Order: sequence, then structure tokens, then C-alpha cells
Amino acid sequence: MLNSSTSDPLKPFKLKTKQQELLIRVSILCLVYILAFITRLFSVLRYESMIHEFDPYFNYRTTLYLTQHGFYDFWNWFDYESWYPLGRIVGGTLYPGLMVTAALIYRLLHFLRFAVHIREVCVLTAPFFASNTTLVAYFFGKEIWDSGAGLVAAILIAVCPGYISRSVAGSYDNEGVAIFALLFTFYLFVKAVNKGSLAWGLASAFGYFYMVSAWGGYVFIINLIPLYVLVLLITGRYSMRLYVAYNCMYILGMLLAMQIRFVGFQHVQSGEHMAAMGVFFLMQVLHIISKLHFFLVSSNVLVVFYFLDWVKHMLSDTKLFQEFLRITVTCAVAAGGIALGVGMASGYISPWTGRFYSLLDPTYAKDHIPIIASVSEHQPTAWSSFMFDFHILLFLFPAGLYFCFKRLSDATIFIVMYGLTSMYFAGVMVRLILVATPAVCLISAIAVSATVKNLTVLLRSKNKVAQIGSTKGTSSAKASSKVILSCHCLSISLPFL
Repeated sequence: MLNSSTSDPLKPFKLKTKQQELLIRVSILCLVYILAFITRLFSVLRYESMIHEFDPYFNYRTTLYLTQHGFYDFWNWFDYESWYPLGRIVGGTLYPGLMVTAALIYRLLHFLRFAVHIREVCVLTAPFFASNTTLVAYFFGKEIWDSGAGLVAAILIAVCPGYISRSVAGSYDNEGVAIFALLFTFYLFVKAVNKGSLAWGLASAFGYFYMVSAWGGYVFIINLIPLYVLVLLITGRYSMRLYVAYNCMYILGMLLAMQIRFVGFQHVQSGEHMAAMGVFFLMQVLHIISKLHFFLVSSNVLVVFYFLDWVKHMLSDTKLFQEFLRITVTCAVAAGGIALGVGMASGYISPWTGRFYSLLDPTYAKDHIPIIASVSEHQPTAWSSFMFDFHILLFLFPAGLYFCFKRLSDATIFIVMYGLTSMYFAGVMVRLILVATPAVCLISAIAVSATVKNLTVLLRSKNKVAQIGSTKGTSSAKASSKVILSCHCLSISLPFL
């Protein structure tokens, strides 16, 4: 008799269920990665490899200078041909993340003996980072919901027109790498909040630094994250995980962001960054109060400070401590507001910029700064633009919000806030559809994943009920046939019946 191994030669290659799922997931991600890249190459395939528009060509010119003269000369370069006849201090008037990224890719390819020109690297930088964004979307969706939502999010963001329009080959602009940096920073911060890990908090700070170096849209990050932390504080979701994640991200991210010459001390002197600083100090006050409450209620801790002895004597009642907490937080917020007002009145803290005001009040730029309103990208978004850029995602987005509210957690609260705020800003300014696209894809992916999962559970339950019913019917039929057969035999054996 032959052994089972000889009868089935493919048995060593058979995978378990978990391994099959992993193989399918990796295969789908690889196909999505390739799809996201090739869908952005039509301009190169139909015409030629070239840089589009004015700003991308200036970025290409600065990248070429960086690769030819080195980073030090690039950082201190005074360009006589830009802003003619005044000239331009290049290192202090741009975000260098895009140029440095392309130069590093160029150096890496030459190190691997690929003889390519820097122009080809610049042309393909945006499609390459769009493919990387699909991977980040997968891990972000998996962190927020499950792996199914991550796969759907990766597929959606790979083919969504709202993102393709700013990441095609030849569009060598800041947004090409900034959306990757934006989503990557959000993913690392949510991961840090869920894990409470110092390492993930530091990683989110470095992701924020890359975002600051790449695009001025980092202001959205440094205002959304404090708003998210404030919502968690108000809803009673404060934890040490949140404390560690936000403090690491803010302190290290602020110090790193100040190394960018175009940002500099604006991170601590601009009104656009004051929300993050205010939430940071508020968290310190709440943390001190929580530790103080621990000393007051713990009988095993030896209190050696006279102040704590006095507070323990005065606030032995829980209601008194809650009143003390309310008064302390109110005084801290009032002190912060007074400090902000004094700083803005004295000129130490600069007021909000015209673009920031125009986001909060769409009519501000038209009335006060017409040059901002004259730019077509700064116009309010028409409904047709939403339809062309999002398609079916407009209908999946509300369903995804419903599922997020149904299963609230720290991660789902973040994606809900990201989606709602970005959709509002996308309605105010047409160029910000690009910022809203990742959030819309993630929330729509949650809707698809949750709906499919609920549908499969419903179908499986119906199949189980049908199988149980058929089993009962078969067993009852067998029992009735046995009874009839026994009666027939009995009638044959007993002739008087």
C-alpha cells in the first residue's frame, strides 16, 4: 500500500487557512500597488516623459541643482533667475522635502548601477508615492477597522480620481509626496494612541517632520490632532496612552519642524499653531490633577509634601475634589486665553494668515485679499467636482460614518473627525478635495467591509437554519418509515389483526 505522501505529491505545498489568507492578501496588495502606479502613466505612454506646468518645473530645476551641487549649496542658494529682478533665497522660501526625496531616490538608483537622469526620477516620483500610499491606506484601515477594510481602502485610493489628478506622472509638485506623508503621520499617531508606545509616538513625530518638510498643508495635521485630543478629553477617554502619544508627537515634532527654514519659529509664534500648544498645556494640567487625585485617594502612599497634606485635609469629599478640578481647568483655559490675547496684541504671536481665514469664512478672501480669491484652486467646490472626484464614494461615505458611530473607539473617532473636517474644507476650497480623498476612501472602505461581513453572517445563519431544518425533516421521515415498517411486520405475524 502506498504512503499518503507518495499518493499526494502536492501535500507539502498545501497551506493552512491562515497562510492562504495571508497569501491572498499579499497578492491583492501587490496587484493594487502595480495598478496605482500604471494608472498614472498615461501621459508618459501617450506623449513623452516630461514635467508639467510651472511649479513642477521650478521644483525640477531646484532638484537638478541639488543633485549637481549638493545639499549645502542648495540650502544657501540665491537664485537670480526666479522672481526676477529681485531674485529668490531658495532654501528659505520653499519646502525641501520633495527635492530631497527625489535626490535620494536618484542617488540610490545610481548606487544600484541604474543609469537614469534626474528628470525621469522627478517624472515618476508622484506615481511611486501614490503606490506607497495604497500600502499606508491598507495598514491604516486595518488599524481602524479590520484587514478587509484596509484592502478595500487600498483599492479605492489607488483609482480615486480625486487623488489621481494630483499624482500623475510629470506632476512633480509637493502634493505628490505630501498625501503619503499626511496619511502616514495619521496612521502612526493612531497606532501610538492605540498602543501607548513611546516608539510609535516618536515615529509619528518623524512622520510629521517629513510632512512639514514637504507641504504647507501640515497646518491641517497640527490643528486636527489637538482637536481630536480635546474631543477625547471632553468625552472622558483620557488615558496614559493618549498622553504619551500626543506629548511625544508634539514636542519632538515641534523641534524637528523648526529646523525647516521656511517654518522656523512660526511653530511657536504663529496663531495657526497655538491650538496644539494650548492642548499640550491643558494635558499637563489634567495629568498633574489626576496624579494629585491618586495621592489623595491612596492610603498606601506616604504624602511628604505639606501642600498635598493641606489639599487632602481640605478636599476629603469627592464633590469638593470635582469642584476643585472644574475650577482648576477653567482657570487654566482662561490663563491660556489671556496669554494668547496678550501675545497677539504685543505682536509676539502672529495672527492667522489670509488662507486660514478664508477656510473659516469663505467670503473673507473676496472682501479683503482679492489675490487669494483670484486663484482658481481657491474657489468653492461645485457639486459636479465632488461627483467627478468621488463617484460612488459620496454614497458610501455616510454609510461608513454610521458604522463608525456604531462601533466607537479612539481610532474611529479620529477617522470620523478627519472625514468631517476635510469634507468641510473641501467644500470651501476646491484644491482641498485632495486632502479629503484619503478620509473618504477609508470611511467608504469601512462601509463596504462592514456591509459585506454582515451579509455573509446573515447568509451563513440562514444556511445553518436550512441545514438544521433539513436534518430534522430527514430524521422524522426515517422515524415514520420505521414505524410503518414495524406495523406492517406486526400485521403479517399476527393474522387476527
